Amino acid sequence: MKTKIENQVALAIIRLIAILVVVILAFLLGDILLAGVPHISWHFLTAPSQSFTSGGGIGIQLFNSIYLLVLTLIISFPISLGAGIFLAEYAPKNFLTAIVRMAIEVLSSLPSVVVGLFGFLLFVVQLKMGFSILSGAIALTFFNLPLLTRNIEESLSAVPNLQREAGMALGLSKWRTVTRIILPEALPGIITGVVLGAGRVFGEAAALIYTAGQSATNIDFTQWNPLNSASPLNIMRPAETLAVHIWKINSEGVMPDASAVSAGSSAVLIIAVLLFNLLARVLGNALYRKLTASKTN
Repeated sequence: MKTKIENQVALAIIRLIAILVVVILAFLLGDILLAGVPHISWHFLTAPSQSFTSGGGIGIQLFNSIYLLVLTLIISFPISLGAGIFLAEYAPKNFLTAIVRMAIEVLSSLPSVVVGLFGFLLFVVQLKMGFSILSGAIALTFFNLPLLTRNIEESLSAVPNLQREAGMALGLSKWRTVTRIILPEALPGIITGVVLGAGRVFGEAAALIYTAGQSATNIDFTQWNPLNSASPLNIMRPAETLAVHIWKINSEGVMPDASAVSAGSSAVLIIAVLLFNLLARVLGNALYRKLTASKTN
C-alpha cells in the first residue's frame, strides 16, 4: 500500500512539473505572439526598415537571416557529415578520438558571444574580411558544428549493426556500406537535426553582432550579380539579421513605432523557429516512413 502511494505521489509531482513547463512556455509564446502578430502584414514582411520614421518593415533583415542560414548550412553540413561519419564508423577508441570528442563538447558549451568575439578578432580584424555575411556565416559554422556533428554521429550509431554486417556479407566495402546502407537508414534523424540546428542558427544574435554587423545596407533585389556591392547575394556586405534587428531596436531604436516593430519582429522570429521545429518532425517522420515502409506514431 505504501509503495503504491509513493508511486502515485511521484507520478503526480512529475506530471505537475511537466504541466508547469508547458504553462511557462505557453505564457512566453502567447505573450510574444499576442503582442506581435497584429503588427505583421505583407508590407511589414517586405518593406525596408526605417531608422527615424514610422512604417518600416523587416524585409531586408528577413532576407539576410535566411541567406546567412543557407550559407552557414552549406559550409557546416559537409564538415559535420564527414566528422560524424568518422566518429561513428571509423574512429578507434583511443586518446586522439577522446580529444576530438572533448573538443566538440567544449565547442558546444561556448557562449555565442565568445564565438562572436573570436570571429570578430580573426575574420573581421586579422583576415580583414570586415563586417560581412561571410564572417557571420563562418562564425555561425563554429556555433553549429558541434550540434550537427553530434546529431549525425548519434543518428549513424543508432543504426543496428546487423545493417553493417549485411553490407559486408554482400561483399560491399566499408565505405559503400556506409554510403549505400547506413546513411539512408540514418537520413531521417540527420534531416531532423539539420532543421533543428537551422532554427537555432536563425535566432542567433550575439555571434552576429560582432561579425555580420548591425547595419542593413540598401540592397537592390533586381541586381543578382554576387560581385555587385548592391546585390543581395554579395557575401562581403554587412548584414543585419532579424535577431540583431530586434536587439538593436530595443537598445537604441528611436523610431516612433519602435515597440510595434520590435513586437512584430519578435513574433516573426518565434513563428519561424516554431516552423523549423514542426518541419523537423514532419520531415523526419515522412522520411522514416518512406525509407522503412513503416508507420510512426
